[in-house]
Amino acid sequence: MATRFLTLADVTEVLNISSAQAYALVRSGELPAIQVGGRGQWRVEATVLEEYIQRMYAQTRARIDAGTLEERG
Repeated sequence: MATRFLTLADVTEVLNISSAQAYALVRSGELPAIQVGGRGQWRVEATVLEEYIQRMYAQTRARIDAGTLEERG
């Protein structure tokens, strides 16, 4: 059975971003997540992460098509 929920550490690995960036995505609501357990650890559903990735691809394509894509480091 495939894993349904990912930790923020899993998200950072998949997206190759820092833990602070992953936390910011979740806190802003850009990447929907839930808090579980007594310590309120964040979990992101694997399908939600995939939807987020596809949404970022679509946004990037739209910016390229509009000629508004800025180079970032």
